Amino acid sequence: MDNRETSHPLLPFCGNLLICCGLSDALQILDLANEDTPQFYTACGTSARSTLRVLRHGLEVTEMAVSELPGNPNAVWTVRKHGDDKFDAYIVVSFVNATLVLSIGETVEEVADSGFLGTTPTIACSLLGDDALIQVYPEGIRHIRADKRVNEWKSPGKRTITKCAINERQLVISLTGGELVYFEMDQTGQLNEYTERKEMQSDVSCMALGEVPPGEARSRFLAVGLEDNTVRLLSLDPQDCLSPLSLQALPAPAESLNIVELGSKDFRRESSATSDTKERRGVLYLNIGLQNGVLLRSVLDPVTGDLSDTRTRYLGSRPVKLFRMTIQGNQAVLAVSSRAWLSYHYQNRFLLTPLSYETLEYASAFSSDQCPEGIVAIASNTLRILALDKLGTVFNETVTPLRYTPRKFVIHPTIGVMVTIETDHNAYTLEGKIQRKQEMARELLTTAEPTDQDMAKVLASEILRGDLNDVDFGAPKAGPGKWASCVRLVHPVAGKTLWVEDLPQNEAAFSVCLVKFLVRAEEEYFVLVGTAVDLQLNPRQLGGGGRLRTYRFVDDFQKLELMHVTPVDEVPHSIAAFQGRVAVAVGRSLRIYDLGKKKLLRKCESKQIPNMIVDIKTMGSRLYISDVSESVHFVKYKVKENVLSIFADDTFPRYITCSMPLDYNTIAIADKFGNFSVIRLPATVNEDHEDDPSSFWDRGLLNGASQKAESVCNFYLGETITSLQKATLIPGGSESVVYTTLSGRIGAFVPFTSREDQEFFQHLELHLRNEKPPLCGRDHLHYRSYYWPVKGVVDGDLCEQYNALDYAKQKEIAEELDRTPNEVAKKLEDIRNRYAF
Repeated sequence: MDNRETSHPLLPFCGNLLICCGLSDALQILDLANEDTPQFYTACGTSARSTLRVLRHGLEVTEMAVSELPGNPNAVWTVRKHGDDKFDAYIVVSFVNATLVLSIGETVEEVADSGFLGTTPTIACSLLGDDALIQVYPEGIRHIRADKRVNEWKSPGKRTITKCAINERQLVISLTGGELVYFEMDQTGQLNEYTERKEMQSDVSCMALGEVPPGEARSRFLAVGLEDNTVRLLSLDPQDCLSPLSLQALPAPAESLNIVELGSKDFRRESSATSDTKERRGVLYLNIGLQNGVLLRSVLDPVTGDLSDTRTRYLGSRPVKLFRMTIQGNQAVLAVSSRAWLSYHYQNRFLLTPLSYETLEYASAFSSDQCPEGIVAIASNTLRILALDKLGTVFNETVTPLRYTPRKFVIHPTIGVMVTIETDHNAYTLEGKIQRKQEMARELLTTAEPTDQDMAKVLASEILRGDLNDVDFGAPKAGPGKWASCVRLVHPVAGKTLWVEDLPQNEAAFSVCLVKFLVRAEEEYFVLVGTAVDLQLNPRQLGGGGRLRTYRFVDDFQKLELMHVTPVDEVPHSIAAFQGRVAVAVGRSLRIYDLGKKKLLRKCESKQIPNMIVDIKTMGSRLYISDVSESVHFVKYKVKENVLSIFADDTFPRYITCSMPLDYNTIAIADKFGNFSVIRLPATVNEDHEDDPSSFWDRGLLNGASQKAESVCNFYLGETITSLQKATLIPGGSESVVYTTLSGRIGAFVPFTSREDQEFFQHLELHLRNEKPPLCGRDHLHYRSYYWPVKGVVDGDLCEQYNALDYAKQKEIAEELDRTPNEVAKKLEDIRNRYAF
């Protein structure tokens, strides 16, 4: 966001996902699980119902069965015996030099009488017609009739079959050298070869046939991918069979093709397919998987065969293989790259969502009595049967329960373990609960009448023995001024707690930081935890002062060891690593400490911050200090003088909850009233400038620094933002600013990369303000400008309402923007796919 002309963020991605708590660092986005897409590590909930959640972008996968195979297979298919069967009968697994056929029943067993040739690899197999099976292998085609009669077609000469495309009535194969041979089934069930063959200009890399529509004799189109980076669409009509219809150039060779009608029922698995044809027709798409990991999706005109409205999505680092699936009775496409992705139609929306599962190599639709709509896939030397349950969800989550309200957490950059601090007010520690139970039992025995002593003893023993679950019944209230805290070491990927230390009663942890000190020769990270002892909130009093607890990792990062405790005179609300030392906010004082043998050593201090420091961020020699009510102060650390100097601050008072530097001169901030802002230092700012407090003319502006930051963006979100982080959400995507809110929303601000995009979305937002007013009648511009006039931000949530308008309104707005409705929808999809999900 260095360039002023491209510094206007867009807000395209918001969604209420879960309940987040803790006013800072409640979110970190990292790829600790070594997946292509980073995971969201969030601290959620309050008190005993607190959790640490790992959110993964993708559908949750249920593993129904896993079985090892006698080798590494290269393909798998499922086949039904009859067209009216609801469930599959065989699983066909192809190896390098053999084919294995398994029957599907209560158990999966190998069969020898299926009619398939087992001594050769299989290129494809399918149900042909009502009750025949077909197997395509390199030397020929095997047509297996219902009465076990077998018809074979052998490839001519020394040529072999390289690729094929097949549906329930048609078969197209490519021979060595790029020659296409077309077969079609007649009314008697016989497979007939078309007399003329088609010689392609290049070798064939992949082919695809669409399903035969109900009431028709054949699919009209054949898609052929060639090695010359093109996809050609050929006609299969008897009048112009194998004649070219259209061509699409590709940026890379095609790996796989798939013609599918998304938004329509799967006719193969619907017994009433011919009854309500008009209601079942969707949009015909040609999906193209490229060898560079990109998926292209083009709309295929069902009459002319023209390709239009091409959408692009990067899926992973491996070539994309496409497979037709059935999801809730509708057709869908499974795209397998370094991750598996499912493209499907759900609640009148097209979704492309990854599966939260390990890498697959080949897959096919699977249907049985126990799993009506599943996936059979191969991974390494195993055969897996998978099921998808929670369709339409963006994330799946792994939950780790916590004891108290999580305040902050940090993650070790190399090992990946997480250190969390949990603090609750008006709460007991575990030891405090035991002591309170003993006090209650003694009070009961001493106050009971002599005649009630037996009953009092029974009740006292019940109190001592009873252990109610705090999650179900709530934690007991200890009263104002009572605090309970703990420091926890967690393995976030495994969801396992490695080590927990309870702090003494009334010692509350407020900040945590990972620091690598320069005074230590070895590359070792230390954990610093800032605590307060006997803190009262109203009226604010600190009875026992603050503490800086220094820990080190021991036992192969399985636990923390306390090195020493450094007393301070105020609450350390924030700690940040800074140039091999640590910057600590002690009340309104900013201090720099270094590591000592018995305690931390204070090296530098500044008391120029007006009220109380709530957040510290660092970059280079600068510190960005957030005050509780006076916005951000820009501080320069001068090494030679060992001085912290405030050289600039903000013009407006802001009650900061979190901040994040975007570059050296720009910082994004959020306040407790629900505002998001970006402020930037002008190019004329001199960070070496010092105000002379003795001079009347050099006392600064507005009782602050003499140099002021400029406001670049203002946007009223409507909820208190608890954390901000700059992250890349998708592989190959661009960076965005991700935020979390107090009520559980996760969203993102993304920057425009061109002036054209900015003007387009500003005009689209302007039209939608008029065409899509809020339900309660409040003006949208007034709402987004609740505290400050909205500036430099386009409401992406509002822009995405364009797809919910009726077509007449969409067309009217698109004409005002000199575009078509499809171009506007594509623009919305592209900017979302470029940054988020």
